[in-house]
Amino acid sequence: MSLTSELLPGVPFVESPLFEQSIDEMELTEQERAIARSLHERGYAVIDFPDADIDARIERIRSRLAPRFSIDLADPTSIKTQGDNRIQDAWQFDPDVKAIAINPAMLSLLGRLYGRRAIPFQTLNFPVGTQQHLHSDSIHFSSVPERFMCGVWLAMEDIHADAGPLEYCPGSHKWPIVSNVAIGHDRWNDRSAGAQTPYEPLWRELVAASGFGIESFAPRKGQALIWAANLLHGGSRQADPTRTRWSQVSHYYFADCIYYTPAYSDETVGRLDTRSIVNIASGEPEPDRHRGALPSIAAAKHGRRGSLIGRLGKAFRARKTRPHDDDMPVE
Repeated sequence: MSLTSELLPGVPFVESPLFEQSIDEMELTEQERAIARSLHERGYAVIDFPDADIDARIERIRSRLAPRFSIDLADPTSIKTQGDNRIQDAWQFDPDVKAIAINPAMLSLLGRLYGRRAIPFQTLNFPVGTQQHLHSDSIHFSSVPERFMCGVWLAMEDIHADAGPLEYCPGSHKWPIVSNVAIGHDRWNDRSAGAQTPYEPLWRELVAASGFGIESFAPRKGQALIWAANLLHGGSRQADPTRTRWSQVSHYYFADCIYYTPAYSDETVGRLDTRSIVNIASGEPEPDRHRGALPSIAAAKHGRRGSLIGRLGKAFRARKTRPHDDDMPVE
């Protein structure tokens, strides 16, 4: 047993302050150790997607999804930045999208990097760049314990620098996760603004103050980027609007957690905007759990006003649960 799993079971291995003392117990190959170290130090890691059939899958996905977008993808001179630019949860009808999300080698790797079973719960497919503001997924997708979430962005073509590549702020994943309390907002049940809009001025200032800088990811087809939950990332400006930027994002939670959306929650007084997630691999709902038990059961046995589990019990009594969020990140 590693020091992280023994002393900090509520912290992912790759996010642990005891990472160096724990890495030898993570059962990783040398290549996987490099991935783990990059995630720990920089908040992301670049890999070759572990699927011998990835090129064929990509071509089938592009062929099947192209007619679903309101963009003229056949004409190389057409403007690609207008119209619908994403399909959420195409795994429900496209077997190759699903196969990428539930890739066994990826699930195994993520499970060892985070110390818990990986749960693929959402896919997003794009034919073009998003030009989305830098953001942390921890506003959209979070968990109790926190940071048990990650994303995997797969390039489905060689990405040109003018096509609006993914961009990110290395090291920003180590910053404190910003909450509504921190920015002085009460947004329980308030969707008058976009989920991340109130946070964007702060993120801009944090990047400027840190001096970390912004990097872009212009990979070749079949490469992927794994990023930590709190890494600031987004879509850079698309200099050439006629270019495509085919990609798939798969989002993952991890087992034995409570899943919720902080943007519309007030954790301090126990109001969580919880999520009803489906494990893409099994097709079955993945229940919220806290230390192996259903939170309502734990609260009934141990809850009292002011205790963590008491607050969780209150949160679940006051929660608003929903299966999908129309205001998702659009990497």
